[in-house]
Order: sequence, then structure tokens, then C-alpha cells
Amino acid sequence: MIIDTTSLSEYFVLSRGQWDKDKSPEEIQQAIDDFYVWHDRLVGEGVMKTGQRLAREAKVVSSGGVLDGPFAEGKEVIGGYWFFLAGSLAEAAALAAQNPCLACGLSYEVRPVEKERASAFKLSSETPNSLVERE
Repeated sequence: MIIDTTSLSEYFVLSRGQWDKDKSPEEIQQAIDDFYVWHDRLVGEGVMKTGQRLAREAKVVSSGGVLDGPFAEGKEVIGGYWFFLAGSLAEAAALAAQNPCLACGLSYEVRPVEKERASAFKLSSETPNSLVERE
């Protein structure tokens, strides 16, 4: 069933974490296989846009230069991303909660995609807490 997505918003989904150490490779592979069945169904229904897995190597670029990375703790490792089309953040989170890989240790951050251009005069995810508290 294909859903009319014209009134839906886009939500970015970030896959985090590592596989549970107590899961066997067979259990993990089954979750991966189930993920791709789930993924392909949602893409076919028009409520998910494909993303990509991310490689292990990385560079961190800042005003201080370029450093080898990533530097995150194991529990914060980012493994990939994709997008949902949903009517609300709660709806998008409910879709993420169906991901078969949750049972093997991964977690998902779901965030609305902001359509507006960035502005130093509007509250955004980059606004420091000290500035938010003044408002």
C-alpha cells in the first residue's frame, strides 16, 4: 500500500550503538535480514527514504583543524542513517520502534528535518544553552 506523502514531514533517523555482545552472529544476522525486509516494505509504502551505512573511519573537522576520528564512546557509535516521512515526530518514532535491530542493541535518534535556512537570530540545534536560557 503506497501512502500519500504530500502532507507528511521528513524525519532524519540516526542509527547508534553496537551489537549486543551476548548475541550470536546468527541472531545479529537475522535482525539484519529482518531489517532489510522491514526497510524495503516501508520504502515501497513511501514512508521511508533510503539512507546508507557509514564506514568506521572518519575525520573530525573544526576550527582547530582536521583530526582522525571518530572519537565517540562505543555506545555512541553512529552506524547509518535514513529518513521517514510521517505526520509527527511521535509517528516517526513509532516507525523507528519497529526496527528489528533494536533487539540486538542498536538505538535510533529521530529528528525533524528543518526546512528553513539557519539563522543566528532563531533558536536551533546549534544554539548554545547560554543563549537559549536568555530567551
